Amino acid sequence: MKNNIVILYNSKTGFTQAYAELLAAELGCPALPLKDAPADLSQYDAVAFGSRLHAGMLDGWKKARKLLAQRGAKKLALFATGAMPNEAEEQIEQVWAQNLTPEELKTVPHFYLQAGLRLERLGFGDRAMLKAAAWAMGRKKDKTPEDAAFADAISRSYDISDPKYVRPLADCLIKLGGTRP
Repeated sequence: MKNNIVILYNSKTGFTQAYAELLAAELGCPALPLKDAPADLSQYDAVAFGSRLHAGMLDGWKKARKLLAQRGAKKLALFATGAMPNEAEEQIEQVWAQNLTPEELKTVPHFYLQAGLRLERLGFGDRAMLKAAAWAMGRKKDKTPEDAAFADAISRSYDISDPKYVRPLADCLIKLGGTRP
């Protein structure tokens, strides 16, 4: 049975697309890049939008918010992918507070899915920014363990994604109007 849900995403390094496709497979629904979003989203019982976190911002969220409203999305859930582990709860909550209005924080279900970092898929500017940050962190006196972990985390590619992280989001979308296939 096909679900009346659509998964929309922006993906720079492939992590968000991979999670969107896993979610779509679990729910029996389509996963589409945001640029290919259907003209009429009111036909769907629920819409999920996902993107990467970039410098603390949900990449493309302002554009997506406007598009989703214009195209009549009824019930919405958000997901963000990033290089932070899920255990970085305080930082993740700060990111959501920076990206969502107080009303959205209360009414729009939002999920963080740890993913990783693929330096080879980033543009020159992003790679240069990370390299400069790692260099500065390496020169810092009195580094904390968190500083050292941060410097290590931004200096290499890694994958900490796991298909199990889509289950809570899938359950949420089912509650918003979907069914188990």
